[in-house]
Amino acid sequence: MTETKVITKQTIAQSMDYEQYRTFISERLENNQSTGTNHSEGIVGYTSLNEKRMKRLDKTTKLTEETTAAVSKIDKPVTWLVITEGWCGDAAQSIPVIAKMAAQNPNVDLKLILRDEHLEIMDAFLTNGGRAIPKIVALDTETLDVLGSWGPRPVEAHEMFWKAKNSPDFNYPEIQKELQLWYAKDKTLNTQKELVDLIEMV
Repeated sequence: MTETKVITKQTIAQSMDYEQYRTFISERLENNQSTGTNHSEGIVGYTSLNEKRMKRLDKTTKLTEETTAAVSKIDKPVTWLVITEGWCGDAAQSIPVIAKMAAQNPNVDLKLILRDEHLEIMDAFLTNGGRAIPKIVALDTETLDVLGSWGPRPVEAHEMFWKAKNSPDFNYPEIQKELQLWYAKDKTLNTQKELVDLIEMV
């Protein structure tokens, strides 16, 4: 598969685990910066909000019985490689869930890379032709064969986003607010369900 050619052992070796990712974002914010090269007030503001969201979700996310059961059945080493950036609101909503799931089974190795530092990988996993994140790529840890992928957001939220984007009066800040409200009401349930579907598919 084309995707396997751009993800190498070096990619995994240079990636971050969840704790490192969180620390990296915090350190960037201390210097009034986000990840990537755009450190505008708006981008840094989004990143600060996302850090608070992740901190909250770390404490409040409860895995369903179905989710826990599905993760426990993973019986071979897999790597979940997440393509992300600190300023991405969808990433802040899903990565803490992914991290909590990965922590349930030692066969799952969660790794994170920044999109703008790995565009060749991002471009192998486009959504509707766009570099939408987050994207989780499930890999066989030994061979790095791609087993499946998910992202950038749950189907219901994604349909909401695309309906808004195709509207003549598309307002990006407004749809971001609507998406965050959707995530708050959903309480990670659709994210968990779709990630379980990914696990069962592979």
